[in-house]
Amino acid sequence: MTNASAPKTTDIKVRRVSPEDAAAWRALYRGYAKFYKREMTDAILDQNWAWLHDPAHPLEGLVVVASDGELVGLANYRPQPKPLQGNYAGFLDDLFVNPGQRGRGVGRQLIEHLATIARERGWSSVRWITAADNATARRLYDDVAVATHWVTYELNP
Repeated sequence: MTNASAPKTTDIKVRRVSPEDAAAWRALYRGYAKFYKREMTDAILDQNWAWLHDPAHPLEGLVVVASDGELVGLANYRPQPKPLQGNYAGFLDDLFVNPGQRGRGVGRQLIEHLATIARERGWSSVRWITAADNATARRLYDDVAVATHWVTYELNP
């Protein structure tokens, strides 16, 4: 469902997050939390950073690096068991692009890179959620994927 006429940035590179990305990744993730009006603490950042670098933890991360070396986007994802299908899918937990870089195809390239990973791993699909009022992101999501009919619930124990 990718729109072939959509702009694609060629002066960026998508790659796995690495230890030297710590400061820039933290700044982007703080921006992500701010966008969703969520509190972000050093403890939360430390936990997520540790998960991303723990080979035993399922969370993995991608970053987008501009030609000048600046990190301009991130995506955190993980495998998700699909019991009714007897296989795995991917779940995209977080996707964020620096506001000054939006509209250049950065988010699209993150999703395309994740789709490549999904194909390589044999995942049946990649799913994610977003806020209903996140119109900018939803324009991209509607172009690259299909909105499901599932309603999301959250239980706070």
